[in-house]
Amino acid sequence: MKRIIFLVFTISIAIAIQTMAQNPAMKKVKGGSFTMGGTEYYEKPAHTVTISSFKMGKYEVTVGEFKAFCKASGKNMPAAPSWGWNDQHPMVNINFDEANAYCIWLSESTGKNYRLPTEAEWEYAARGGKKSKGYTYAGSNDLDEVGWSSHTAGGQTQASGRKKPNELGLYDMSGNVWEWCSDWYDATYYGSSPSTNPKGPASGTVHVLRGGSWSYLAADCRVANRNHFFRTPEYRGGGLRVVLSK
Repeated sequence: MKRIIFLVFTISIAIAIQTMAQNPAMKKVKGGSFTMGGTEYYEKPAHTVTISSFKMGKYEVTVGEFKAFCKASGKNMPAAPSWGWNDQHPMVNINFDEANAYCIWLSESTGKNYRLPTEAEWEYAARGGKKSKGYTYAGSNDLDEVGWSSHTAGGQTQASGRKKPNELGLYDMSGNVWEWCSDWYDATYYGSSPSTNPKGPASGTVHVLRGGSWSYLAADCRVANRNHFFRTPEYRGGGLRVVLSK
């Protein structure tokens, strides 16, 4: 009898963990207009963009959540980083296609429309949306308050949510891991992008990553910074954060 009770308890815990993995905590991002871009050549020109309302993951997708996806879909986890997998840390070492596949699985599992953020949605949310105070990083002018970089991370990712959130209650948007966006990368795109809900170039060779990471300098964790990798479309340095259309 005790063995049966223990088995039922174990199954219940497993179901609860899977349910949490399939229903990430989300924060509402009320639509509005903001100045997108910065001072680097690939961040110019700074321009006004209007974004519709959406919801964004409060945290980066964790290793535990990504494991649930791999188990459910019969996929293998990618090679672990040097410090190993920790379920409370943000997922890393995935390419764009794997990040996108996670969103598709999450949508099918929940009946909701999860996806990767556009680059404009990401920057608008990182800046604090309509609550923005104009910080350099997501939630502060001092990166150490809100994010993990090469200066503070100790050579590895850190558990999600250990630093202060930004104005919208979003954690780790500066630092910890690079986050995949849905846009193709083009250094000159800002010069001709639509002013309302831009979705990036129609085609390209590599996708945009945002936010900086545990292995990059503070300057790379600025909310305006854009990253891409020409080495290969299969680059596996990123993690992800999901959004949910209103």
